[in-house]
Amino acid sequence: MHVNADQLKKFILDTNLVSAKDIDDAEKKVKGTDVTFDELLVRDGKLTADDLRQMKGYIMGIPFINLKVEKIDPSILSLIPEPIARNHNIIAFKKDAKSLEVAMLDTDDLEAINFVKKKVGLKILPRLTDTESMKSVLLQYQKSLKAEFGDIIKQGSEELHAIPDVLEGEERSEEDLKKLAHDLPVVRIVDTLLNHAVLQGVSDIHIEPMEKQVVVRYRIDGILHDAMVLPKNTASGITARLKVLSNLKLDEKRLPQDGRFKIETATNSVAFRVSILPTYYGEKTVMRLLKEGGGGFSLEGLGFHGEALERIHLATKQKTGMILVTGPTGSGKSTTLYTILDLLNTPEVNISTIEDPVEYQMARVNQSQVRPDIGFTFSEGIRTLVRQDPDIIMVGEIRDHETASLAVNAALTGHLVLSTLHTNSSSGTIPRLIDMEVEPFLLVSTINVVVAQRLVRRLCGAKEKYFATKSELASLSKTVDMDKVLKQLKEENIIKANQNWDTIPFYKQKKSTECESGYAGRLVIHEVLKMSSTIKEIILRGGSSDEIEKQAIKEGMVSMIEDGMFKAVQGLTTIEEILRVISE
Repeated sequence: MHVNADQLKKFILDTNLVSAKDIDDAEKKVKGTDVTFDELLVRDGKLTADDLRQMKGYIMGIPFINLKVEKIDPSILSLIPEPIARNHNIIAFKKDAKSLEVAMLDTDDLEAINFVKKKVGLKILPRLTDTESMKSVLLQYQKSLKAEFGDIIKQGSEELHAIPDVLEGEERSEEDLKKLAHDLPVVRIVDTLLNHAVLQGVSDIHIEPMEKQVVVRYRIDGILHDAMVLPKNTASGITARLKVLSNLKLDEKRLPQDGRFKIETATNSVAFRVSILPTYYGEKTVMRLLKEGGGGFSLEGLGFHGEALERIHLATKQKTGMILVTGPTGSGKSTTLYTILDLLNTPEVNISTIEDPVEYQMARVNQSQVRPDIGFTFSEGIRTLVRQDPDIIMVGEIRDHETASLAVNAALTGHLVLSTLHTNSSSGTIPRLIDMEVEPFLLVSTINVVVAQRLVRRLCGAKEKYFATKSELASLSKTVDMDKVLKQLKEENIIKANQNWDTIPFYKQKKSTECESGYAGRLVIHEVLKMSSTIKEIILRGGSSDEIEKQAIKEGMVSMIEDGMFKAVQGLTTIEEILRVISE
């Protein structure tokens, strides 16, 4: 929006939101540049973009509307397709016989206005709104789409009821299965199921044949939920369809199969990692959803902070050694590893990976996938990678002696090696590698840091504040060093220097229309063990994981449960969620 600078300056001064001195300083700084003084005020945090937008709209006589709590009629909302609404920040919210009112963040976006005008054939009346209103209404698209998908699923399952059953003991031929996989009801139900899962932010889909029905479950934020129940005779069609998409053998029902396929949505590309396992009542399918383009994460965004973050950054600056990420299945190890890899991914280094499977494609990284069926294993992959002149090697997972030995040797011979293991704690990594017959003196020479982590559900914006009672604090103190957590909170300026646990709030989930469970998304709770000289001595004399952990904590390592309490005070998650995940 183009507004006279003097007029805007006078209006800003009249609002008392910014001092005359700040405006003068901004005008001096932008002289001779393409930046305007108001843009600089926003950049420096003196003024919010929404405040500036509202002022300009007032000067130009464009009405401002607040849609934060408005429920828009789905028939009006759908007049503008979601991709256009999201990319151009334009929302249809009110309509009469001759005109359509649209809310926008930029009323100068003539391309969007003209598109909507051609599509609906009405006069377009632009109105200004703020970013929170825009976010709130864009969520309504998802809600209406979910309702629509619910109807399609219901309709599709009714059509699938019409598919004839196979007599007990009989098997459908490959030709029949191929035909079934392309039947319209099967295609529709599978497409709907996949799109519905993407919309809901599902991480895994379970399709489980039972004696008399097929149960579909979604894992959302780490928790499995029943999504739908389908008739028993739909099982073979759905499995056949997924096998066709994943390029798997249709007539193989006795052995497990693994595959992969990809779908494009309006906003992104999603890869589905497919695993099919024969069970008593038929083939069970589990799909892991992976949004493609592994970038876009940061260690801070994942939940790393303070001394732990510094330890990881320091380890990434080393030219040799090992960075290990540990935790159970589904604890976000791969995401952390790819995020570290993204930090290291510069034009000056050659990065090669050996993975099972390749979960995210990364530009300028040479990624290989193991193929045990033809002899291309992790160990064979590492042998080949070291002949490819790499600076950095990522090994998807260390599972056995040979892989562990080759990874350690690669770290000893001038490479930085990143990998994952399945252990419950950072200190438990050392005994695990020794069990794999890696010599302790090699471990102390190569390991830089070990990151252990879990994923906890993140609280929504709507949450309930409360203060822990003395008995609750006393109970927590039995498992958590609350004094240490308090000290860390003060050091990182999360709380004031004079606060204690009596005045520090915690938070509980609060269900709302935007956030049904009170949680949305997940974040990492972690501990980062640094290989110090004293820890090396404990390892060399055969010390236990408990000894290693005690020494690491003495040297400043924040344990996973302590990091969880830190995040609970920040209002990112709840104490109940921390205890649920740590005790699993």
